[in-house]
Amino acid sequence: MPAERQAEYYRVIAHTRTLSPNDEMLRVLEAMGILALLTRETPAAIAVERKSLQKILENALSKTDEVDKRLAAYTSRIESRIAQLPKELETGLDPPRIARLLGESLRQFFQQSGLPDTAKALDQSCSEMNSVQEQLVNVLREVAHPDIGVIEKVRSANDSLLRSMTTRVQQIDNLLGRLEKQVWAIWLPVVASAALA
Repeated sequence: MPAERQAEYYRVIAHTRTLSPNDEMLRVLEAMGILALLTRETPAAIAVERKSLQKILENALSKTDEVDKRLAAYTSRIESRIAQLPKELETGLDPPRIARLLGESLRQFFQQSGLPDTAKALDQSCSEMNSVQEQLVNVLREVAHPDIGVIEKVRSANDSLLRSMTTRVQQIDNLLGRLEKQVWAIWLPVVASAALA
């Protein structure tokens, strides 16, 4: 809170303590406090979630690289073994059938590794994050709208409250002035006369 605004802020806080719990001004101030907390905490929560998602993606990518390296090593070993087999044996192996068996084995290994489920979960998390981010942007636009946003409403309410308080101060000053005049004009002579009597 800037130093030049502290006195005004404390006056408003002192005034809110005199309000009933159902007063609309008090509810607006409470909503402003909640909104301030949301605007401070939500970006940090999104950043934490984004870091968590990044770790999951990096882990999935490293596992994919490991599987790729294993497949490459497995393929090179098979190719070297096949190259070393005698020609008669090579003709009896039926390479298309072996390729089909290898393809099926690799497909099953890929399904068992859990990568498809991880990809689906990541896709769902990303879509949920996008939805939350769109909602947050919409709420922030409504809050910051120059004509109908919460900030403009609070500014208008503060101006109205300040005008009302200024009017009340002026009325109290006028009342005190009239009271002082009455004391000097009426009560002081009456008390002096009574004292003389």
